[in-house]
Amino acid sequence: MRKKIQRYGLKKVYDYLDADPDNNMMKVVDWTAKFATNKQLEGQVNTFREALSDPNNNWYQLVRSLWTDIDDDVRKTIFNNFVLNANFDFIPIRDELSEKYDCNIPWAILMDPTSACNLKCTGCWAAEYGNKLNMSFDTLDSIIEQGKELGIRMFIYSGGEPLMRKKDIIALCNKHDDCAFLAFTNGTLIDEEFAQDMLRVKNFVPAISVEGFESGTDFRRGKGTFARIEEAMRILKKNRLPFGVSCCYTSQNVDQISSEEYFDWMVDMGAKFCWFFTYMPIGKDAPTDLLVSAEQREQMYRAVRAFRETKPLFTMDFWNDGEYVGGCIAGGRNYMHINANGDIEPCAFIHYSDSNIYEDTLLEAFRKPLFQAYRKSQPFNENHLRPCPLLDNPGELTKIVRETGVASTDLEQAVDVEELSAKCEDVAKNWAVTAERIWSEGHYEQNKETLSEYHTRSK
Repeated sequence: MRKKIQRYGLKKVYDYLDADPDNNMMKVVDWTAKFATNKQLEGQVNTFREALSDPNNNWYQLVRSLWTDIDDDVRKTIFNNFVLNANFDFIPIRDELSEKYDCNIPWAILMDPTSACNLKCTGCWAAEYGNKLNMSFDTLDSIIEQGKELGIRMFIYSGGEPLMRKKDIIALCNKHDDCAFLAFTNGTLIDEEFAQDMLRVKNFVPAISVEGFESGTDFRRGKGTFARIEEAMRILKKNRLPFGVSCCYTSQNVDQISSEEYFDWMVDMGAKFCWFFTYMPIGKDAPTDLLVSAEQREQMYRAVRAFRETKPLFTMDFWNDGEYVGGCIAGGRNYMHINANGDIEPCAFIHYSDSNIYEDTLLEAFRKPLFQAYRKSQPFNENHLRPCPLLDNPGELTKIVRETGVASTDLEQAVDVEELSAKCEDVAKNWAVTAERIWSEGHYEQNKETLSEYHTRSK
C-alpha cells in the first residue's frame, strides 16, 4: 500500500510539473527535499536546487528542453515506463528476487534481433557475421515476457543493425506498452514513416551511433554515412521525438569526439543524451591499433566531466564513469546481453557463454556458473576507473572463463580468452598508472559514501 501511495504521488508530481514547468520545477525540488532521508539523497536534491534555480544553467536548459522539444504524450509515456516502471517499481523487486534466487537480476536486457547490418564498420564484429542469424518475433517476445516476470521493464536492442527489424521492434513496443525500449542504431534506416511509428507507440528511443564529424564517422562507417545520420536526426527533431548519440572513441577520433565543437553539434542536432564507449578489439581479427592510449582515455575523462558542467546534454562514459556505479555493471549486475544466436552473455563485449535462450530461461542463466562468477568477482578492481575484466584487468576474464569452462560465442570462429586478453594487456598496464593518479586526486574520497552505499545495495 505504501508503494502504491508513493507511486501515485510521483504521478501527481509529474502532472503538477507538466502543468507549468517554469514555475513548478523549484516547487517540486523543495517538496522533494522534505523527504530526503539520507545524506546521499539530500546532496542530490541540493544539486538539483542549485541547477534548476538558474535558467542559464545547462541542467536547467536540458530539463526545460524536455517540454519544449519533446512531444507531450511521448514525454509522459517515457516518464511512466522509464521512471516509474523501469526504476521505481523495479528496485524493490530486484532486491527481493536477488536474495531469493541468490543471483543478479539486471536492470536492463540488451539483445540482438539480428546479426544483419546495412553497413560494414571497421573493427566491428557484427560486420563479419552478415545476415546469418535472426531471433524470431516470438523469441524476442519471450525474452521480454521473462524479463517482465523478474520486474524488468528496460529493454535495449543492438546488433547487427536492429532497425533491419523495424516492423518487429515497433510491434514489440506496441505489445509491451508498459516497457521502455532503446536501440543502438546507425540511424541510416530512420525515415519519416518510422518517425510516425515512434510517435504512435511512444516508448522507443534511438541512440544513434556517430564516430565524430564526417571524417571520423565515414572513416569507420563508410562514405556518406554522416550525411544520412544528420538527416535522421533532423527527422526526429522535427517530429519532437527524443533521441541520443552513441559514440565509440578510438585512437583515430578522440580529438573530434572530445572537442567542444562536437558537443555543441550534438546539442544543436537535438540529442538529449550521449553514451560513450571505448573501442574493444572483439573478434579474432579485430585490429588493435584503434585502442586508445592512456593519454587519450584521460582526454575523454576530462572532456566529458568538463562539458557536464556547461552543456545541456546527459552523458555517460561506460568505462570512465565506473566510479559512479561501483565498477563493472555487466553479468546481470545492471545489464546483460543476448546475441542473435540466442547465447546469453554477461556483456556485449564479452563473447563467452554457458547458456542459450533456446535451452535456458533467463533466471536459469543468471544462476549458472558464468553469471555467478561475475557476481562473486565484482568489482574487478577497487579503483572503479578500472572496471572492465578484459580491457582494464585482463587476467580477471581469463580466470572466469577457465574456472567456469564456458565456450566462445564468436559467430565467425572461437576466440581463446588468453589470446583476447593479450590484445589488451599493454593498454591495461598503461591505463593502470593513469587511473591510479586520477583516483588519488580526490574522486574516491568525494564519492566514498555514495559508492559504499551503492556497492552495499548492489551486492
